[in-house]
Amino acid sequence: MTLPAAYADLPLWPFGDSHELQERLAALIVAGVKTAGCGAKDLNEWSEPGERGLLVIRDTHPVALLEIETVEHMKFDEMSAEKAALEGEGDLSLEFWQEAHRKFFTRVTTFSEDMDVVFETFRLVEILDQDFAADAPRHVALERAEAGVGA
Repeated sequence: MTLPAAYADLPLWPFGDSHELQERLAALIVAGVKTAGCGAKDLNEWSEPGERGLLVIRDTHPVALLEIETVEHMKFDEMSAEKAALEGEGDLSLEFWQEAHRKFFTRVTTFSEDMDVVFETFRLVEILDQDFAADAPRHVALERAEAGVGA
Protein backbone atom coordinates (compact mmCIF):
# COMPACT_ATOMS: atom_id res chain seq x y z
CA MET A 1 0.00 0.00 0.00
CA THR A 2 1.35 3.39 -1.00
CA LEU A 3 0.25 6.28 1.15
CA PRO A 4 -0.89 9.36 -0.80
CA ALA A 5 1.73 12.12 -0.59
CA ALA A 6 -0.88 14.50 0.82
CA TYR A 7 -1.11 12.31 3.93
CA ALA A 8 2.63 12.04 4.63
CA ASP A 9 2.69 14.74 7.32
CA LEU A 10 -0.51 13.75 9.12
CA PRO A 11 -0.29 12.56 12.73
CA LEU A 12 -0.52 8.83 13.42
CA TRP A 13 -3.42 7.84 15.67
CA PRO A 14 -3.18 4.36 17.20
CA PHE A 15 -6.20 3.52 19.37
CA GLY A 16 -5.24 1.25 22.27
CA ASP A 17 -2.13 0.21 24.16
CA SER A 18 -1.42 -3.10 22.38
CA HIS A 19 -1.31 -4.22 18.77
CA GLU A 20 -4.28 -6.53 19.38
CA LEU A 21 -6.40 -3.71 20.82
CA GLN A 22 -5.30 -1.35 18.03
CA GLU A 23 -6.50 -3.84 15.43
CA ARG A 24 -9.79 -4.50 17.20
CA LEU A 25 -10.63 -0.81 17.65
CA ALA A 26 -9.49 0.12 14.14
CA ALA A 27 -11.74 -2.61 12.74
CA LEU A 28 -14.71 -1.17 14.64
CA ILE A 29 -13.93 2.24 13.13
CA VAL A 30 -13.47 0.95 9.59
CA ALA A 31 -16.71 -1.05 9.90
CA GLY A 32 -18.52 2.16 10.87
CA VAL A 33 -19.60 1.10 14.37
CA LYS A 34 -17.06 3.15 16.36
CA THR A 35 -17.37 6.90 15.83
CA ALA A 36 -15.87 8.12 19.10
CA GLY A 37 -13.00 7.55 21.48
CA CYS A 38 -11.98 8.58 24.96
CA GLY A 39 -8.57 8.98 26.51
CA ALA A 40 -6.89 10.24 29.65
CA LYS A 41 -6.44 14.00 29.33
CA ASP A 42 -2.91 13.93 30.75
CA LEU A 43 -1.54 11.30 28.34
CA ASN A 44 -1.95 12.90 24.93
CA GLU A 45 -1.98 16.09 22.97
CA TRP A 46 -5.59 16.38 21.92
CA SER A 47 -6.90 17.27 18.50
CA GLU A 48 -9.21 20.07 17.50
CA PRO A 49 -12.38 19.71 15.43
CA GLY A 50 -11.46 19.53 11.75
CA GLU A 51 -8.03 18.02 12.38
CA ARG A 52 -7.21 14.93 10.33
CA GLY A 53 -4.99 12.00 11.18
CA LEU A 54 -4.11 8.49 10.10
CA LEU A 55 -5.72 5.64 12.01
CA VAL A 56 -2.91 3.11 12.43
CA ILE A 57 -2.47 -0.45 13.62
CA ARG A 58 0.79 -1.96 14.88
CA ASP A 59 1.69 1.65 15.83
CA THR A 60 2.59 2.76 12.28
CA HIS A 61 0.53 0.93 9.61
CA PRO A 62 -2.17 3.30 8.26
CA VAL A 63 -5.61 1.80 7.65
CA ALA A 64 -7.82 4.90 7.37
CA LEU A 65 -8.02 8.66 7.35
CA LEU A 66 -10.08 10.17 10.18
CA GLU A 67 -11.33 13.68 10.88
CA ILE A 68 -12.14 14.95 14.38
CA GLU A 69 -15.67 16.32 14.66
CA THR A 70 -16.06 17.19 18.35
CA VAL A 71 -13.83 17.32 21.43
CA GLU A 72 -15.27 17.35 24.96
CA HIS A 73 -13.38 17.47 28.25
CA MET A 74 -15.13 15.69 31.11
CA LYS A 75 -14.65 13.48 34.16
CA PHE A 76 -14.61 9.70 33.79
CA ASP A 77 -17.76 9.38 35.91
CA GLU A 78 -19.64 11.87 33.69
CA MET A 79 -19.73 9.48 30.72
CA SER A 80 -23.26 8.91 29.43
CA ALA A 81 -24.81 5.78 27.92
CA GLU A 82 -25.28 7.63 24.63
CA LYS A 83 -21.61 8.59 24.39
CA ALA A 84 -20.45 5.13 25.47
CA ALA A 85 -22.50 3.58 22.66
CA LEU A 86 -20.75 5.82 20.11
CA GLU A 87 -17.49 4.09 21.03
CA GLY A 88 -18.92 0.92 19.46
CA GLU A 89 -17.28 -1.46 21.92
CA GLY A 90 -18.60 -4.61 23.57
CA ASP A 91 -22.37 -4.61 24.00
CA LEU A 92 -22.49 -0.80 23.57
CA SER A 93 -23.59 -0.29 27.19
CA LEU A 94 -22.29 2.25 29.67
CA GLU A 95 -21.46 -0.61 32.05
CA PHE A 96 -19.25 -2.31 29.45
CA TRP A 97 -17.58 1.01 28.64
CA GLN A 98 -16.85 1.70 32.32
CA GLU A 99 -15.37 -1.74 32.95
CA ALA A 100 -13.21 -1.72 29.80
CA HIS A 101 -11.97 1.82 30.36
CA ARG A 102 -11.23 1.28 34.06
CA LYS A 103 -8.97 -1.60 33.02
CA PHE A 104 -7.38 0.42 30.22
CA PHE A 105 -6.77 3.55 32.31
CA THR A 106 -5.37 1.44 35.17
CA ARG A 107 -2.82 0.00 32.72
CA VAL A 108 -1.73 3.33 31.25
CA THR A 109 -2.12 5.94 34.01
CA THR A 110 -3.35 6.52 37.55
CA PHE A 111 -7.08 5.78 37.43
CA SER A 112 -9.78 7.49 39.45
CA GLU A 113 -13.53 7.82 38.93
CA ASP A 114 -13.15 11.60 38.69
CA MET A 115 -10.10 11.65 36.43
CA ASP A 116 -10.07 14.07 33.50
CA VAL A 117 -10.79 12.43 30.16
CA VAL A 118 -11.24 13.71 26.63
CA PHE A 119 -14.12 12.38 24.52
CA GLU A 120 -13.75 12.85 20.77
CA THR A 121 -16.11 12.05 17.93
CA PHE A 122 -14.68 11.53 14.48
CA ARG A 123 -15.68 10.54 11.00
CA LEU A 124 -14.14 8.01 8.69
CA VAL A 125 -12.96 9.98 5.65
CA GLU A 126 -11.20 7.28 3.65
CA ILE A 127 -10.22 3.64 3.98
CA LEU A 128 -6.55 3.20 3.08
CA ASP A 129 -6.13 -0.57 3.58
CA GLN A 130 -8.85 -2.47 1.73
CA ASP A 131 -7.62 -5.87 2.94
CA PHE A 132 -7.92 -4.75 6.56
CA ALA A 133 -11.37 -3.30 5.85
CA ALA A 134 -12.53 -6.58 4.30
CA ASP A 135 -11.69 -8.37 7.57
CA ALA A 136 -13.31 -5.74 9.82
CA PRO A 137 -16.71 -7.50 10.10
CA ARG A 138 -14.96 -10.51 11.66
CA HIS A 139 -13.49 -8.27 14.35
CA VAL A 140 -16.90 -6.71 15.00
CA ALA A 141 -18.43 -10.18 15.40
CA LEU A 142 -15.67 -11.17 17.85
CA GLU A 143 -16.19 -7.96 19.83
CA ARG A 144 -19.91 -8.63 20.17
CA ALA A 145 -19.45 -12.34 20.95
CA GLU A 146 -16.92 -11.61 23.71
CA ALA A 147 -19.45 -9.20 25.24
CA GLY A 148 -22.14 -11.90 25.15
CA VAL A 149 -24.20 -10.26 22.42
CA GLY A 150 -25.98 -12.81 20.28
CA ALA A 151 -24.85 -15.67 22.49
